[in-house]
Amino acid sequence: MQKITPCLWFDTQGEEAAHFYTSVFNNSRILDIARYGAAGPGPEGAVMTVTFELDGQKFVALNGGPQFTFNEAISFQVSCETQDEVDYFWNSLSEGGEEGPCGWLKDKYGVSWQIVPTALVELISDPDAVKSQEAIKAMLGMRKIDIEALQRASGAAR
Repeated sequence: MQKITPCLWFDTQGEEAAHFYTSVFNNSRILDIARYGAAGPGPEGAVMTVTFELDGQKFVALNGGPQFTFNEAISFQVSCETQDEVDYFWNSLSEGGEEGPCGWLKDKYGVSWQIVPTALVELISDPDAVKSQEAIKAMLGMRKIDIEALQRASGAAR
């Protein structure tokens, strides 16, 4: 059983967001939808929470009202093995949202994501400090991460 479940506070778009996210990630599904009752605080019958899984990770979307919004202090990292995966997740999640630097983006709901190729982690962790710093320098000039450009910059091109 998963002990920690991220809960995402939306104004009213929790169900819409859960359906969007489950359409982007494989092995994903809506698990449960709970609705407000007569006791409130939301309108009776309106969606209160949506429990869903993204690639096996459980999340809850809460329609809690406009009091709180998302910011970059919390983000979700998506690990990608290939440039095709980077491109897919970047294009899917940034559509209607906002592209940021260094592989970061905000989706159309304001949730922050980091689209991170495993090659980036390997290159910036290289024991050769020059290679590592060249990879970091290249990454700092990117929005969507380009694996081949990182490899060329660090001298690790194959």
